[in-house]
Amino acid sequence: MTDEELVGMAQQGQESALNELLKKYKSLVNQIARSYFLTGGDMEDIVQEGMIGLYKAIMHYNGKSASFKTFASTCIKHQIQSAVRVASSEKNKILSSALPIIDQLNSEDDEEKTEVIFPSELPSPDERILEKERIDEIMDKIRQTLSKLELKVLSLYLKGYSYNEISEKCNISKKSVDNALSRIKSKLSFLKQI
Repeated sequence: MTDEELVGMAQQGQESALNELLKKYKSLVNQIARSYFLTGGDMEDIVQEGMIGLYKAIMHYNGKSASFKTFASTCIKHQIQSAVRVASSEKNKILSSALPIIDQLNSEDDEEKTEVIFPSELPSPDERILEKERIDEIMDKIRQTLSKLELKVLSLYLKGYSYNEISEKCNISKKSVDNALSRIKSKLSFLKQI
């Protein structure tokens, strides 16, 4: 039987046809998987992703575009590349670079314990206090530099109000809002050096 006939049978629910295709194309999956690296995974994980891609190819092949082998090869590559992208993303960086925690070493006397220290990216209490003081200083400079109208315009602008809404709330024209924001930008240019 041709691959296309086996695919048709597999799509109709014949498990033997599905298994035959999976077995036949496992070497293609292995060949493609060898050219990829999965952060936090091993070769078997990549092969498994490739097998998922092969299964999707079997289930979605319609025979119109290319031969089944070409279609399967593309599906396998896409599935593996997608898994590599997800594993490498910033969102999953903590999980993919995590190490197991060991509570104790298996020593003869059981007195030796492993101390686990987790590096923290959170600021220390001292750093928080210093940062708050620094922000307070900057806010004082901003209050001393800007007029009351400019402070109000800046506050509304930072809250996401449109020029129309700011002009209504401050009882000034849209042009005055634009001019005020230009003056604010000029006056607060010192913030770039902080």
